[in-house]
This record gives sequence, structure tokens and C-alpha cells, in this order.
Amino acid sequence: MSTAAALTPINPPIPTHVAIIMDGNGRWAGQRNLPRTEGHRKGSENSLHILEAAGKIGVRYLTLYAFSVENWHRPADEVDALMRLLETYLDRYYDKLVEKKIRLRTIGDTAALPAHAREPLEKAIRDTAHFTGTSLVLALNYGSRNEVLRALRTCANDIASGQLNPDKLDWNAFASYLDTRDIPDPDLVIRTSGETRMSNFLLLQSAYAEWYFTPTLWPDFDENCFIEAVRVFSTRERRFGRTAEQLSPNRPKKPPQKIAEIS
Repeated sequence: MSTAAALTPINPPIPTHVAIIMDGNGRWAGQRNLPRTEGHRKGSENSLHILEAAGKIGVRYLTLYAFSVENWHRPADEVDALMRLLETYLDRYYDKLVEKKIRLRTIGDTAALPAHAREPLEKAIRDTAHFTGTSLVLALNYGSRNEVLRALRTCANDIASGQLNPDKLDWNAFASYLDTRDIPDPDLVIRTSGETRMSNFLLLQSAYAEWYFTPTLWPDFDENCFIEAVRVFSTRERRFGRTAEQLSPNRPKKPPQKIAEIS
């Protein structure tokens, strides 16, 4: 894999948090007359390359949509293969995470994962919890609607027990009940494979994120592709509801455009 793009300076700002919908593994395999599981295996290998690229340029959080709550509806053999792949991934790359001091985190209802995948996952999370470098956040058994429902139940229980005053409930207070409570909102969300759906991914957290869609299938989304996505992000102006003049008071104002008369 070429590192030329990674070594070329990128104009700031660098996103603090990049989230990726890793789409296209099955299509990548189909184009090569390979089983879908081979596409998932290739995609899991690629995730490590992108993690390394993110760390090189200063991205602090990389969230990967690894398994959604809807993915349980896939054929049982594919679901089982994905769970085995997670177990293999953790076994194969555990030493790399420790060596690079990468903190592993998760979002989603991971208690529902099978023990053979959940136990090594929990061990890796415990063993890397003290690292302060790049955080790899795996979205496992995750769906934004499911996350909100779980948060609402806990929040409602706290209100009912008197631990939370509903009159004091604002966004920051509610966000503390989400899976991402100690993770900053994503600045950039990337989706590969040409699809332009949000797919129930970080719906609330990505309210002000910049989105980048690419036709490249996930196993082919290499370091150069990732750097290009960050370059595009760096050219965008994020206003968060403000005007351009508020963000840059000294910017020259454009003359008002004439509106063509309707004859």
C-alpha cells in the first residue's frame, strides 16, 4: 500500500472523530466469485490499515460500523462467520493494539454477542482502557434507534426514582445516557460502496457531521482513499447554524446577486 498520500501535508482542520460505514464487502467478494465471508475477512484486514492511517494524521477517534442490530437478520451461517471473524480479529491484532497503544471501545448492546466473541472483546477493552492515543470504537450490535430506546429507558427510570429532574433535561444531560457518552460527536462520516443511506448509524451524534460518500468498496478503500476523504473534509466550512460572516468577520462580503425578472 502506498503511503505517499499520507506523507503529503493536509490543510487543517483534521477531524477529531471519523466514523465509517464499511459497506461493500459482499459485492467485493461477488465480483471475484468468492464467498461473502471472504469479503468480510478482507474488509476486517483493511480496517487495521485505515486505523493506522488515521493515527498517522492525528485522528483521535475512529468508529467502525462493524455489526448492526439489523445484521442478525442475515443468513445464520453468515452471522456466525461474522462473529468468528470478530474473535479472530481480536486474537490476531490484540498485540498490535497494545503495541500502538490504541484504546479499544465499543458502542452497541454487546451483551447480546456470543461468549466466544464477547469475552476476548471485553478483555481487549480492559487491557487497553488506560491508553490515551487513538481510540478504535467498534459499533457492534449497534443501531441508533436501539441506542436511543435504551437511553430513554434508563433516563425515564432516573426521573421516576428522583435522580434526575426532568426540567433540567437538556441535550448534554440526555447525551450522557447514549453509548457515546464519553466520545466526541463525529466530525466526518464516510460511507463506502456508493450507497448514500445513513443506515441507522449515529443519527443523533452526526447531526452536524460532514458526510463523504464514495463508490469504492470497503476492501478497496485504502490509505489514499482515506486521506482524500479527510482532504475533502478540510475544505468544507462548518457553520453549526451560524452565518459565514460570523465565523470569519473580516471576510469580504459578496455583492448581492440580482434576481432575474419574470416576464
